Amino acid sequence: MALTAPNPLLRVEEIQGRGRGMVASQPLRAGQVVLRDSPILLYSALPLIPQSSSTSSSPGFCDHCFRTLPGSSSMGGASSSSVSCPSCCHHRFCSSKCLSIAQNTSHTSWVCQALSHIRVNPALLELPLECQVQVNFLIAAYNLANVSPTNFQTLLSLHGPPDDTTVAVAQFMHSLITPLSLFTSTSHQNIFSLELTAALLAKDKLNAFGLMQPFSEDSDQRSVRAYGIYPYASFFNHDCLPNACRFDYVDTSSTDDNHNTDITIRMIHDVSEGREVCLSYFPVNENYSSRQKRLAEDYGFTCKCDRCNVEANWSDIESIEDDGAEDIEEAMDEDECENMAASDTESNPLGDNSDFPHAYFFLKFMCQRKNCWGTLAPLPPQGNTPSNVMECNVCGNLKSDNVLDGDGGQDGVSMED
Repeated sequence: MALTAPNPLLRVEEIQGRGRGMVASQPLRAGQVVLRDSPILLYSALPLIPQSSSTSSSPGFCDHCFRTLPGSSSMGGASSSSVSCPSCCHHRFCSSKCLSIAQNTSHTSWVCQALSHIRVNPALLELPLECQVQVNFLIAAYNLANVSPTNFQTLLSLHGPPDDTTVAVAQFMHSLITPLSLFTSTSHQNIFSLELTAALLAKDKLNAFGLMQPFSEDSDQRSVRAYGIYPYASFFNHDCLPNACRFDYVDTSSTDDNHNTDITIRMIHDVSEGREVCLSYFPVNENYSSRQKRLAEDYGFTCKCDRCNVEANWSDIESIEDDGAEDIEEAMDEDECENMAASDTESNPLGDNSDFPHAYFFLKFMCQRKNCWGTLAPLPPQGNTPSNVMECNVCGNLKSDNVLDGDGGQDGVSMED
């Protein structure tokens, strides 16, 4: 089952050396929303068995919509207003409505039995967190085949051929989940196979997006509350200087329970028709060696974007993880910054300084809030009027886009989510 373009703004193309990617079908403007995508599959990022006696079995968020439960902290803890699954003690929901929806979709009677059964498997105690989360995914994926065959075929159509490592992992994982087929109908039992398990694990590895816990200035680590498979967003390729970024609003106060896990792709700056639209798969502050290591291990490719091609030739690549744009600002005098600001055009939005291809990006598009490292994108334009307010896709902070005041920062406006 092949996916076509999600809307007239984008088209899916085969890009030499990069596989399928999203390309602008028309000129795109800074702040423009080019995609809103709903997940076809969501699953918890928590271990099936708590890692220590101090870890609460209640995660502090709903097991269907993944909103933070009312009255609970982001670190976990049950809420008195939440609703438990009537068949097990492990899953809680933010409302009876969410429980009812889950019982027909993500937490069916089969999923409930399967999770309860596998939690008492002694082999599970020896599994690291990553493997326990993979079990969560496989149970969710095999359940999807039963409750939504169309979405299951969409999942299988996504990029991700299994490599030797994935096949080896699948052999062990399949031995764990095969007994779970006994809880389902005969027709559903027939789809359980080692080949399918390997294919599913490969799709998950290359296409899952993490839904993160709320940002906190007190920690430089954000844990993942859930993972989702988004059919259209999965077509965006990576670039270490992206021209678009992802926003999610999982804890939105909206009453629409079906769409709080949607993700939105918004343009960072103007892009011309025919140009590829790219995301960064992780915060852009990471240094060259760290980025290459993550991309090779997690996604199986070596990045050769413009930024990486420049940094690969640096004789002494320094980490910018702690000081970020401050280090680069010190390396550039005020006149140089002004020149780069003046050259902020669509054809070369990052300036033309070959020694610091990412310098202006950090100064203009990186959030400077402590421990954030998020990416700033303008709010959507109102008609033909572009917005001069930038929103961080991590902490939600809003800043006015008065480029580079005297201390190299941005004039703050005001507001946080």
